[in-house]
Amino acid sequence: MKWTLPNILTILRLLAAPGLAVMFLYFHRPYADWFALLLFVTASVTDWIDGYLARTLKQETKLGAMLDPIADKAMVIIALMVIVGYSSMSPWLVLPATMILFREVFVSGLREYLGDTAGTLKVTQLAKWKTTLQMVAIAVLFAQGIFEHYLGMSAWGMDPQLINSVLSGAGPDPHGLRWKMAGMDWTGRIGLWLLWLAAALTLVTGWDYFRKALPFLKEVH
Repeated sequence: MKWTLPNILTILRLLAAPGLAVMFLYFHRPYADWFALLLFVTASVTDWIDGYLARTLKQETKLGAMLDPIADKAMVIIALMVIVGYSSMSPWLVLPATMILFREVFVSGLREYLGDTAGTLKVTQLAKWKTTLQMVAIAVLFAQGIFEHYLGMSAWGMDPQLINSVLSGAGPDPHGLRWKMAGMDWTGRIGLWLLWLAAALTLVTGWDYFRKALPFLKEVH
C-alpha cells in the first residue's frame, strides 16, 4: 500500500463520512449543522483535489482507484441519512434519497457479482456529474438546516401575535425572522430540486451500468 498524498486525502475523506453523524451526536444545533456543512464541503473539495494530484503527480494507484468511489458513496449515504433524520423537510426527501441509495446498492452488487469483469462498469463522465450534483444538493440541504434551526431559536419564547405581525410585514423585525424564513424557504427548495435532479441522474447511470452488465448475466446453455 502506497501512502501517496492523493491516497491520504482519500482516506481522510472516507474517515470524515461517519464524522457527519458524530456532529449531531456530540454538538447542539445549530453548531452541529455548521460543523457538518463545513466537514462535508471540505471533504467534497478533496474529492477533486486528490484526483487532480494523482494525475498531475502521476501517483494513480490501485488503492486510490478502489477507495475513491467508496469514500464518495459513504459521504453521500451518511449525509442523506443525517439530513432525512433531522430535517423538517424529510417527508419530501425520502423518495429521492431512497432512489439514490437503491442505485448505489444495486450497482455495488453488480460489480461484486461481475468480479474480474467489473472493469466493464468503469465510472462514466455522467456518473461523475451525478456525484457532483449529489454533493452540491446535500451541501445546500445542510445550509437549509442552519436557517431552520436559527428560525426556531429566534421564534422560541416570542409571542405568537408578534411572530405573525413580523412575518406579515405589519411590524418590526428585531430578530431577523423575515430573512431567516426566506433563507430557509429558498435553500430548502433549491436543495430539494437539486436532490431530485441528482436522483434522476442516479437512476440513468444505474440503468447504463445494468445495460453494460447484461451480456455477462445471460445464461449459458
